[in-house]
Amino acid sequence: GMPIIYLMFVVIGKVKICSTAKNGKDLVLCYYISDGIIGDLELMTNTYDATAGIIAITDFECIALPFQKYAIDLKNNLAFLKRLGSELSMKLLRISKNYVVTTLYTGEERLCSYILQASHNGIFNDILTDVSCSIGMSYRHMFRLLNQLCTDGVLDKRDNGYIIVDREELLRRAPGAYV
Repeated sequence: GMPIIYLMFVVIGKVKICSTAKNGKDLVLCYYISDGIIGDLELMTNTYDATAGIIAITDFECIALPFQKYAIDLKNNLAFLKRLGSELSMKLLRISKNYVVTTLYTGEERLCSYILQASHNGIFNDILTDVSCSIGMSYRHMFRLLNQLCTDGVLDKRDNGYIIVDREELLRRAPGAYV
């Protein structure tokens, strides 16, 4: 990964955290919405290279602390370590929930859950090859499901992505949400 220069505290905005496989495909690990610490795992494992990448979905603001300059002081700050432990625990719970969703839910349920998480202002426009990898299905199957959601009046395909037409129905079809 790229060298980590800053430990970032998310203030406002939405980003997705992705891990890229050697074959170039991205897996969305999680989303941050106006909350969270980016670089915490690297700080606690003394890794100075990023373990994942960040992609802004909306305007994104954060407070950035120079990583190496403050690493020792932060690791000796009990209040910070308590917050960090809480953050890492929440990440573990989120990953566990996402694993359950990926493993035990149907393709349609996974896709609807993903669309709800990834959409912004009612528009879903993620890179579809990355989406299919993230929800564990082939691109062709995911595309068939997207077409079915359009046929059912849940989504509407436009040049800039998919417009969510019936959010309530999308929620009904997404019993487990990726977070």
